[in-house]
Amino acid sequence: MRVAVLKATITELTTTGYAALTVEGVARRAGVHKTTIYRNWGDADGLVAEALASHFATDIPIPDTGSVEGDLRALACSLVATMTTQAGRALLATVLSDAVRLPQLAEVKHALFVDRFQRAEPVVARAVERGELPADTDPAELLKALAAPIYFRLVFTGEPVDEGTADRAVRVALAAAHARVLPAV
Repeated sequence: MRVAVLKATITELTTTGYAALTVEGVARRAGVHKTTIYRNWGDADGLVAEALASHFATDIPIPDTGSVEGDLRALACSLVATMTTQAGRALLATVLSDAVRLPQLAEVKHALFVDRFQRAEPVVARAVERGELPADTDPAELLKALAAPIYFRLVFTGEPVDEGTADRAVRVALAAAHARVLPAV
């Protein structure tokens, strides 16, 4: 039941958006009674927070291509692939909507980024060991520099986001790291 409800929530978010999502709609799609949802999640906001956390908590492999450029490209391509899906676009729309006022969603968003930053640590550590990055490179700052051009297109300009975008993001992040503007604080 839990899996069906969380999946139905993601589907509702992608088809109706956060503002139009209702417990009744999710219940209908999941084939459960709405009281089941209220009993387990309290309200639609709690349900959305858990559904997004569950959906985006999938294990993302830490790339180990043998080069920092290859590893960052794999991370950037993974971000592009994830955020250009219907669910990725729904996540963006949700965290940029009135939902940002919800503490549960703020926690989900924070946890997602903390997880991604932690995943970058081994990539940066290996690159430092190979002499490809300055020793004081902050993994979180490098990942932010990598993700920023991708999110800028997704959120602000609406320009196409593809592997070319990922490649440019890698070049930007590496240039910043080599310019020593991403030191650990």
